[in-house]
Amino acid sequence: MRSHRFLAGVVAAVAAVALTACGSDSEETPAAGGSAAPAGDTFPLTVTHALGTTTIPAKPVRVATVAWANHEVPLALGVVPVGLAKANFADEDGDGYLPWASDKIKELGGATPVLFDETDGIDFEAVANTQPDVILAAYSGLTQQDYDTLSQIAPTVAYPTTAWATPWRDWIKLESKALGLSAQGDALIADIEGRIKTEIAKYPALAGKSAMFMTHVDQTDLSKFSFYTTHDTRGAYFADLGLTTPPSIAELSASTDQFALSVSAEQVDKLADVDIIVTYGDAEMVKKMQADPLLSKIPAVQRGSVVALVGTSTVGAAANPTPLAVPYVVGDYVKLLADAAAKVS
Repeated sequence: MRSHRFLAGVVAAVAAVALTACGSDSEETPAAGGSAAPAGDTFPLTVTHALGTTTIPAKPVRVATVAWANHEVPLALGVVPVGLAKANFADEDGDGYLPWASDKIKELGGATPVLFDETDGIDFEAVANTQPDVILAAYSGLTQQDYDTLSQIAPTVAYPTTAWATPWRDWIKLESKALGLSAQGDALIADIEGRIKTEIAKYPALAGKSAMFMTHVDQTDLSKFSFYTTHDTRGAYFADLGLTTPPSIAELSASTDQFALSVSAEQVDKLADVDIIVTYGDAEMVKKMQADPLLSKIPAVQRGSVVALVGTSTVGAAANPTPLAVPYVVGDYVKLLADAAAKVS
């Protein structure tokens, strides 16, 4: 974690500038903030979340986001952030953005955002230097210390209940409200839901199949397997795609509030109720699972109902649903799931 010593000087100056900007309606230009706030979004506006209560004094103009993908909500709503977290995987052209974000920024035009390098944690000084009116992190793993530090820079919106577990609808609702764009946020949700329904309608046999999401399989040690629980957004996304949660995964998830668990491979008999397994990997990894004396006993593994996603691919990145990624790759993802479901007798 980077040092917080800079806060004594830099943040005090930046906060003064940011508060001045927040209080000035004259800076609310269409290029920076889109249309005026709809009825119901009146400022000052208060947002309650897991790490506190945030009051945003005026409709934000300069928007910064931290942590993975939080910039996608403002971008989807026509607002280009002044700064956002640099993509650290699936960035095929090395420009610091995933393709759906890059395309949207080009479409909207305006100033190019500052990219925050979060390899060693949040770069608080870089965030402060963008002089934001608000900092969005509704899908994140902010600690209380992170939140307290960011709040010295600008009003900060954290996750509603649990770190890294905000469903995409709640994520959009929380951040669109903070931007004074609640109505537009609701419309965005409806649009994404429509796109998903269009794709799953192409594969009626997919409906009702059960699915689990394994984490990265350690091919050097298949004596255990890890999976995302029902608290993780990857597993929750299955419901949007017409799939169900296997009772075995629901039972194992009920004993924890963690987003992932590891279980001995000797317990593979529990997974007899799983129709489809999604995981990160490739065809060779699936072959190793099928050759393993324990994992090969899982029916989904036996018949090849495994969707192996290359984690650095666009589909792999978008298996964790985000506002811009879902429309970008949902067709490809649903097709892969349907192919796996077709092997279920």
